[in-house]
Amino acid sequence: MLRSRDIDKFLILITLLLVSAGAVMVYSTSSIMAVKRFGTEYFFVKKHLSYALAGVALFIAAAKTPYRVYYKLAYPALIIAAILLVCIYIPGLGFKAGGARRWVRFGPLAFQPSEPAKLAVVLFLAYSLSSKAGRIKAFATGFLPNIIIPGVIIGLIVLEPDFGTAVTVGALVFVMMFAAGARITHLMALVAPIVIAAWFIIHRFGYMMTRMLIFLDPWKDPEGKGFQIVQSFIALGSGGISGVGLGAGKQKLFYLPEAHTDFILSVIGEELGFMGVGAIIALYAMFLACGVTIAMRAKDLHGRYLALGLTFMVVLQAAINMAVVMGLLPPKGLTLPFVSYGGTSLIINMAAVGILLNIYIVENEA
Repeated sequence: MLRSRDIDKFLILITLLLVSAGAVMVYSTSSIMAVKRFGTEYFFVKKHLSYALAGVALFIAAAKTPYRVYYKLAYPALIIAAILLVCIYIPGLGFKAGGARRWVRFGPLAFQPSEPAKLAVVLFLAYSLSSKAGRIKAFATGFLPNIIIPGVIIGLIVLEPDFGTAVTVGALVFVMMFAAGARITHLMALVAPIVIAAWFIIHRFGYMMTRMLIFLDPWKDPEGKGFQIVQSFIALGSGGISGVGLGAGKQKLFYLPEAHTDFILSVIGEELGFMGVGAIIALYAMFLACGVTIAMRAKDLHGRYLALGLTFMVVLQAAINMAVVMGLLPPKGLTLPFVSYGGTSLIINMAAVGILLNIYIVENEA
């Protein structure tokens, strides 16, 4: 276990390394596409760096804000998150991008409401689980509300449709409930309705069934529906141990679609090899260790559950993204936290690290 006095340094260093690696790889993966679409190779990386600066500002603000204020903000944050998710369907506010209605625009500002919604669910569960610590094993008062209320947010995310984020939030709820001491029988009772709901959703949205079939046999249609995952395999396989060299990858040359977002790890594998991918995985593992250590040493239950939720909010998404890129899960449209191009995700995750850091600061106060 990490020493308490080192946690803040490790957490900041890990985050900076991931963000820095992301900026380098966003440029590497997007420069050719940016020239073709916008006439400048720096289009995406400039926007990414502006998001990173906004994220740093939010990180500093969150690190200086006593985390206990979020105890009172749990319900307001949840309500705002639900309203923003509903705004997706309001003409003039919500708009489609990449075939899904996941974006909201307020003037010049466009963002994905599902990203702050994940943070809102963590804030709510940290509040609810800590306030109901003695009743968490009770089905009606301790278990059911903590499933139904996040379930509304998950349902709104599914309707976008954004099945990947919905799965991430659902897994996050399960982890936090388990850590809080919910009965295993109650958690296991969720399996059947979840499977039924997933089956219905997959059949309701045709693209999800297509993704499932691609996952089972991407080589059946390598130049059609299975093109992206097959190109990901080629990128990872051609990188070998040390890669072909930074910037020298071929799959980003319009073979691997949107390589700077969901499948950026594939290009890391091609250009930096197994060593590069291993370094990214190691950074997330260290992030997990820092977050869990902060949670275990928090002064109160609210801080403990908040730290745990924020940590797994990042790590679960990273694990799912990596599994998709390596063909272990069906494609889900999730970015790699801190690394992929994506402003809303980067800013929210930086804020999450700031809150984590404040929990560490409070727990080490004299």
